[in-house]
Amino acid sequence: MDRYILASQSPRRRELLHLVLNEYEVIPAQGEEVVRSTDPAEVVKELSCCKAMEVAEKVKPCDGDRIIVIGADTVVAVDGEILGKPADRADAARMIGMIQGREHHVYTGVTVCLIGDTHTESGKMSAEGGILHFSFSEETAVDVFPMNRGEIEGYISLKEPYDKAGAYGIQGAFSIFIRGIRGDYNNVVGLPAARLYHEMAGRGLL
Repeated sequence: MDRYILASQSPRRRELLHLVLNEYEVIPAQGEEVVRSTDPAEVVKELSCCKAMEVAEKVKPCDGDRIIVIGADTVVAVDGEILGKPADRADAARMIGMIQGREHHVYTGVTVCLIGDTHTESGKMSAEGGILHFSFSEETAVDVFPMNRGEIEGYISLKEPYDKAGAYGIQGAFSIFIRGIRGDYNNVVGLPAARLYHEMAGRGLL
C-alpha cells in the first residue's frame, strides 16, 4: 500500500496535487531552507529537496508499504534576481514594479522521496541516507501588461501578494494584468501537475 504525503501547506499546491492523486496527507516542512546555488532552476530544486527530505526522514513505513513524499517550491526570476515572498508592502511594490510591462520567468522545483519497499527502478532515482529521491524543475515565462502606480498600489493593498513568490497570484486578482504565458500555467500557480504525473508514473510511483 502506498501512502502519499505533501510536504507543503500551500492551498494552491494541495488543490493541484488532487489532479495527480486522489488521496494524500499534508505534513508541512518546518525546517530552515538552505540554498547553495544562485541559478533559479537549481534553487527551487534545492528548496524542494530540503522540504521533502525533512518530512521523509520523520516518517516510518509499515512492512511492505511505501511512503512517497512530495516537496515543492516556487520562485520568480527577473534581471538575474530571484524573487521570493515579499517581506512587506514596500517589498511587494518593488517586486510588482520589476515585473510590470515585461516578461519574467517562474520556476517551480519538485522533489519526490520514496521510503519503504521499492517497486521502482532505483537507477531513475538518487539515494541519500537510505531514501530514494528525484528532483526536477519547470520553467514558465509570464508576460505582464504595463501597470501604473495606482494599479500597483491597488493590487498590493490586497492580501493576495504576501504569501506568493514575486508578490502576485496568476489565478487571482492579478490575472487582469497577465498579457500571456509560455509554458505550464499550473507551474506558475505552484505545482506543474502534468510533469509531476509523468515523472512519478515513469518511476512506478502511481
